[in-house]
Amino acid sequence: MVTMDDVRAFAETLPRSYEAVVRGRLKLRVGRIVYVAFSKDETLMDFGFPRDFREALVESEPEKFLMPRPSDLRYQWVVVRLAKIDLDEMRELVLGAWSMCVPKSVAAAYAADHGR
Repeated sequence: MVTMDDVRAFAETLPRSYEAVVRGRLKLRVGRIVYVAFSKDETLMDFGFPRDFREALVESEPEKFLMPRPSDLRYQWVVVRLAKIDLDEMRELVLGAWSMCVPKSVAAAYAADHGR
């Protein structure tokens, strides 16, 4: 089972990423853009994901992925149950969300440095 601390440890390795606490919820940001947010009970992780593919992702594995709350549907978000993913999948989801927020050159440099 993946924990919030696992996600935080991975996010520390991502350039320009930092943590912020907003209304009691931990959020990971690049600049002013939030790319990951946790529920207060730390069981759910909201993350950046292309809006056009969100429904397909949720429908493909509804026990794992959830649609964001109605007020967040306008954003490029989806929600995952942390208990349903492993470390590799967490890294993939967080890296994808982070790469949506940083300049393409930063994401490309990170990928080149880490063999991706």
